Formats: sequence, C-alpha cells, structure tokens
Amino acid sequence: MSIDLSYLNIKEYKNVYKNLSPAKLVQLAMERGEGCLSNKGALIVNTGKYTGRSPKDRFIVNQDSIKDKINWGSVNLSIEEEIFDKMYDKVLNYLKNKDIFVFDGFVGALKEYTLPIRVICEKAYEALFANQLFRRPTVEDLQSFIPGFNVIAVPDFKSQGKADGLNSEAFILINFDKKIILIGGTQYLGEIKKSLFSVMNFLLPEKGVLPMHCSANIGKDGKTSLFFGLSGTGKTTLSADSERKLIGDDEHGWCDKGVFNFEGGCYAKTIRLDKEKEHEIYNAIRFGTVLENVVTDEYGVPDYNDGRYTENTRGAYPIDYIDNIEKSGVGGNPETIIFLTADAFGVMPPISKLSKEAAMYHFMSGYTSKVSGTERGIVDPEATFSSCFGEPFMLMNPAVYAKLLGEKIDKHNTEVYLVNTGWLSGGYGKGDRINLPYTRAMIREALNGKFKNIEFVEHPIFKVMMPKECPGVPKEMLDPKNTWTDKQAYDAAAKELAAKFNENFKKFGSVSEDIVKAGPEIRRFTCI
Repeated sequence: MSIDLSYLNIKEYKNVYKNLSPAKLVQLAMERGEGCLSNKGALIVNTGKYTGRSPKDRFIVNQDSIKDKINWGSVNLSIEEEIFDKMYDKVLNYLKNKDIFVFDGFVGALKEYTLPIRVICEKAYEALFANQLFRRPTVEDLQSFIPGFNVIAVPDFKSQGKADGLNSEAFILINFDKKIILIGGTQYLGEIKKSLFSVMNFLLPEKGVLPMHCSANIGKDGKTSLFFGLSGTGKTTLSADSERKLIGDDEHGWCDKGVFNFEGGCYAKTIRLDKEKEHEIYNAIRFGTVLENVVTDEYGVPDYNDGRYTENTRGAYPIDYIDNIEKSGVGGNPETIIFLTADAFGVMPPISKLSKEAAMYHFMSGYTSKVSGTERGIVDPEATFSSCFGEPFMLMNPAVYAKLLGEKIDKHNTEVYLVNTGWLSGGYGKGDRINLPYTRAMIREALNGKFKNIEFVEHPIFKVMMPKECPGVPKEMLDPKNTWTDKQAYDAAAKELAAKFNENFKKFGSVSEDIVKAGPEIRRFTCI
C-alpha cells in the first residue's frame, strides 16, 4: 500500500516500508545488520551509548496552546518553536535517499479515547518495536487511517548539542501544535514508547480521564485491579499472574466506563529474569520479541544475569505472547489499587491500607529506593520520589492527576494498599528482601477482599494502617519494627525516611490540608 508523507514534508527517500509483518521486519533487521537472533528467535539489539531514557534531552515546544497547562521545570523542559523547526529541517535533509519504515497503529484500547499514531523510523527494529508495543490496526483501520500524532525517529542522526539549542547529541522534542515527536541521537527504544504515552497523559485529563503509569489485571470474579510502581518494585512481575487476566503492563486510562490499556504489548525488564518466578515473561521472549542490550553466549542463549551493558535490559513483545490476557484491553472500574514501593531502608510495612487522602498523598509522592546496581554511582540506598509513580511522563501538575484519582476512589469505593517489596530487618545490605511468595500472598488477600474483616493498627509515624494478620505470612513481619533487633535503630531510620517524605512534599506548594495530614508526622513519633 502506497503512502504519502508529504504532509510532513518528508520527500526524496529511497524506499518506504509500511506496516510490514514482524517476520519481514526481523528479516530486514538481520539483513541490515541491526541485530542478531537469540536461541529462541528473539531479535537482540544493542543500543550503544544510550541504554535508558535521556530525561535532560526531552523538550516540549513552548506554545500558546499549552504553555499554561504544562508543569514546567527540571522534568518538563521548554524549547522555542524556532529550535524545533531548525532540527526538523535537519532531520528531513538527513532522511533523503534513506530507507524509511512506517508503522500505523493506535494508543488506547477504548475507541472514544484512542489516539491514532504513525511511527516513521530509519531502523527495521524500531518499526518492529512499535508493532509489538502499540495497538495494531486491522486492514479496515488502514483504509481510512489518519494519524493524530507522528513520531519521527532517527537514532543515527546526532544533534550538535548547545549549538542547536539542545543539551547533547540526543533529543526528544514534542510539538503539540504540529502533532510531531522528533527523536534523534539515541537508539533506546523506550523513548518512542514513553514520548507517546506522555502525549496521552497530557490529552486525557481534559476529557475527565485519569492517565496512569500502572499495570492492570482482572480476576476470575471479573474484578479489576491496578498496580502502580517505579522500576524495580515488581510491577510487571506481580501483575503477570496466572490466576488473573492481564489487561496491560504499563500505561492505562481510567474513565467512567472503567480502565483501558494504552498498549498492545509489554516492555519488561529482563535483568536477572527468573524462569520459575517470572515464567510468563520468560516464555514470552521468542520470535518477534525485541531484546535490548541482553548478553548471549555463542549459541544465542541469553544470560539475563549479565548486566555488562546496562541493568536496564528489556524485552518488548506483544501482549498476546502472555497466555492469560484480556484481549479487549479493557476492564471495569477497579475495586483494588496496589501501590508498590521497594523500601531499601527497611521501615515501611510489607502491606498497609490507605485512606483516600493517604492514597492521594502517596500517589503524589511516588516513593521507592534506588540501590547499588540500579544506577551508576549509587553505593548506599537512596530515597527517590516520582510523582504519580511516573513523573517524567506526567506533563501536568501532579495535583491535577491526584484530584482525578481521589474523585474516582470516592465514586467507585476503591480500596488502596501500599505494598513494600523491598527490605526488612535492617534494610538493604543488612536485612533481607521480602520474599516474593509473601508479597504475592498479601496482594492476593487484598485483591480478594479478605482484609475487610481483619483488624488494622496505625503505624505511629507513617500513619498507614497495618493488618494484624495475613494468611501465609508470619504475623511478626507485618509490623516492620518487629523484624529489627535494634528497635532504636528502626526508630531512627523511620524518622529519617519520614523527613525525606515531608521535604519532598513541600515542592507541591498549596495542597489540601487533608492530604498533607495523611502523610508522615514525625512529631507524633515516640521511641519505644
């Protein structure tokens, strides 16, 4: 099928390959030397210098239509339209006499909120990634397809950094008026995915829809649950449950009709992937999957424990590579929400229940810990806060998203739990990480509504409600202080983390007093 790209002023290209099958894209990627095959047929690519997102290189074009709606600052960086136009002209010139790959598809499973997208790229594996990660069109869809947003990705084209008005050779530029995302200088595939989801996260709130960086699944009882969590908290692992149908792995919207997936696939971390504990993900890595920066032996067998290129190794595959899925990508209004945090300080309860106000507080906070191995230069654990559990992708003020969350919790009587998948007994390097079977048991009880008849006790400083018992979990570990030999050391560590919460929350300025009071309160803390 022919395609006219003149509306983007893309002309004089060599060949254009539009909406090819995964098999054909794998073949072309191999012929072009873009990657190699694993022993199970996954396409392995190495992204070189950039093995993760480059947040300081993402800019939003400052335009009258959006400038008062964006939460400008160190996360959402601004550039003038003149800089975008100059870079766009350079990219157009770069694409002359080059092969171009095109993927047409959608973001959003619910028709009334779907965004038609066109991804135009210079690499076959980028088109394969887009095909596997976004929602794929039918033949009928393509007959009248009109993109609502365009991505142009040219990883081999590098900017001149400051000379071009940018920060480095890499750039991710979002232009809302022209409905174009321009990506260059980086081969990391997550930039394509996350830039489009950032667009959705900006467009949907004005339609009364809460965009969410979360996983979602459905139980046998038809009840929908959400899982929020930053990288390393276990969001993908815990939502891929053989007893529940997976709606989606990473990005969703919540409207009056219920929850709908943005994606058509999964982009799972594969570092230290365990065949037994994470068999759904392990079995999904086969022909058609794109593996980023995974080390293999001479026979193409992946070594998921080898992080020589990066700890951020990834596998991108279509959602139907998972056996137990909700094919529609749509679920009902969630009855349960799980916030995941990997607390390396060992002071957060393994599971606790949140009021609506506490849910809004912890949603805006988005706490987890970074530990050695997750980022270069980190030796001791560090507290990190990412608003809405996805701050780099939320373009509006976090209060906008938190307000929508609170309204929906109220309207649908949704229960919210905070689950610590991190450490106890002294924290990282001293204590032990919470066993995955215990975490699964606690989440299972929450999803099945079994905590409704359990007695809870308030944590003296974090003010979250801790259950006194949970089937399959030792009672003594439900209150984290019980797991510490040195109780005073626990008190000090808890007080230190609470102070970090309070300091972080100051950045939000004017917030409802009810929400502020739902957070940690150090003055109430007494050592025992």
